[in-house]
Amino acid sequence: MKNKHFLFAAIAWGVVHGAAWSADTTPQARLDFWQAQATSPADVARGQQFFVNQHGREWSCASCHHAPPNRPGEHAATGKRIKPLAPAFNPEAFTLQRKVDKWFKRNCGDVVGRECSAQEKADVLAYLLSVK
Repeated sequence: MKNKHFLFAAIAWGVVHGAAWSADTTPQARLDFWQAQATSPADVARGQQFFVNQHGREWSCASCHHAPPNRPGEHAATGKRIKPLAPAFNPEAFTLQRKVDKWFKRNCGDVVGRECSAQEKADVLAYLLSVK
């Protein structure tokens, strides 16, 4: 009987604390963060153009995430399946700050050959939040 209580307590602790681990930010919080560093208000149209166009490199964001990004994508080189990027279609999108930062850094490197600016991130996220 002790083991059952321990197991129940461990599961309950994991549920409560796991929720905190699984979501340490929101898409709106990330947008607000980048917007505070940007030089102008986030712009949905500018974000959409950034997302769908190539920037002197082989890929655009849409190469893997589709346009609009409301369905699963596929990595252009590896074929790995990617969850929809628009938060309305993937509630996990943009909820872990370390993953958001990691993937923006990696993907901006692939798409523009450098880290994206706060303005570019704000514009793209404003676009992604507009996809319904």
